[in-house]
Amino acid sequence: MKNILPAQCPICEGELIITDVVCTNCDTHMNGVFSMSGLSKLDSEQLEFVEVFIKCRGNIKEMEKELGVSYPTVKSRLEQIAKIMGFENKQRQEEDRMDILEGVRKGEISVDDAINLLKE
Repeated sequence: MKNILPAQCPICEGELIITDVVCTNCDTHMNGVFSMSGLSKLDSEQLEFVEVFIKCRGNIKEMEKELGVSYPTVKSRLEQIAKIMGFENKQRQEEDRMDILEGVRKGEISVDDAINLLKE
């Protein structure tokens, strides 16, 4: 099994950069400063969540069943991952508020859960 690059420095929690890349086929070496993708910034639990998201084709109801968690928990984890990946967006926050209210209207989430989500 290959080692997975940590999302941040295990000593100071600073940003990590890649400075050496090697081809496993032809042994070509490249040195420099390479940035990591947004997915590289996620820890193993968050990556597993993204995999479930893709498996469920983004269907939150299916994710609830697959993960055994509530609608607010799924939405909260999605928001956390989006922030880590640099996708924080004020318009999206407003759309999320509307989604929460729509979830209450449809009976998908409770009023108490909606209140908790809206406070975040």
